[in-house]
Amino acid sequence: MKRIAILTSGGDAPGMNAAVRAATLIGRALGADVLGVERGYKGMLEDAFVDLGPHDVQGILREGGTILGSARCKEFHERAVRDRARAVLAKREIDGLVVIGGNGSLTGAQYLAAPAEIGSGRPLKFIGIPASIDNDLGLTGLSIGVDTAMNTIVEACDKIADTATAHDRTFIVEVMGRDCGYLAMTSAIAVGADLALFPEAGKPEDEIVEQIVETVLAIRSKQRRARKVIIIKAEGVNLAVDRLKSLVDARLRERVPDAEPAAIETRVTVLGHVVRGGRPSAFDRLLGSRLANVAVRSLIAGQSHKMAAWMPPVELPEEVGMRSPYDPYCWLVDLGAVLAETENLLKGRSPLARWRAGAFDQIEDALLL
Repeated sequence: MKRIAILTSGGDAPGMNAAVRAATLIGRALGADVLGVERGYKGMLEDAFVDLGPHDVQGILREGGTILGSARCKEFHERAVRDRARAVLAKREIDGLVVIGGNGSLTGAQYLAAPAEIGSGRPLKFIGIPASIDNDLGLTGLSIGVDTAMNTIVEACDKIADTATAHDRTFIVEVMGRDCGYLAMTSAIAVGADLALFPEAGKPEDEIVEQIVETVLAIRSKQRRARKVIIIKAEGVNLAVDRLKSLVDARLRERVPDAEPAAIETRVTVLGHVVRGGRPSAFDRLLGSRLANVAVRSLIAGQSHKMAAWMPPVELPEEVGMRSPYDPYCWLVDLGAVLAETENLLKGRSPLARWRAGAFDQIEDALLL
């Protein structure tokens, strides 16, 4: 394999640059020319390629986001558009592609390199690297960016807790995660939150409101030093945070009609894209580097249509995945299986999704002790 290209696509994630750096250095060390694709699949269609060498990636390890840029490219769903992209890759004499991104990015690579679409054209191999702060990809224990995002949430909630404690406040903190509640679940445990709301629970609106009200009243019945309430809400919960606040405040006024309004009114903080930014944690720098090492070495060794994974959370049959010979904690898993398991995870059908929801059912009472 003489020439490989690196592409970052979809939502940016802290640690993507670490993966770009490692992929560049390993690819060059193995004798391949390495190019970067600017602005994801959109840049590929525009022939926006740049040469990548050691000096180009020397200082990017500590930077958040991605130096290659990213962009949504909905038109990539069309076969004719993918044909244009393949023509650009053929003109550039690209033999292999490293795609760093989430579900949509890896799906795009699967179609781009599909033998049925390529036909007699120039063959293309690719390896995917999971990068998504939502941790919503199947068959990998963690994706690049998750650890940094979680640390950002914990830091923000620790600061919010200071004000909540000082004023006996109830705070609802909304975090990112799209349709996956992983960040809400894990950060709730890490910050000692009193309640976590996540889409996998599948609870209706009235049950969510009543759950918050019961939590607030239970904590307010305790002695004064334990009267603050911190609730973590995943953005994937199908209830807008402003409406949730309004419903909860109204229900609390019904339950405690004699209370001062300021004493029971909730406060809302939406962390939003703050969760996605910032310098990557040490773990995300290592994770990006290790996954990229496995991806590039596997690609140059002839592997394709696979994803480099970090310690899959389930036992994998041989036809689905194999432990990488380049790293004892990394696996190569079939991308088709990854995408199928991702859909099951987001629909709540996978054993992992059911376990996550069940685990929180078991500890909800413990959070009120």
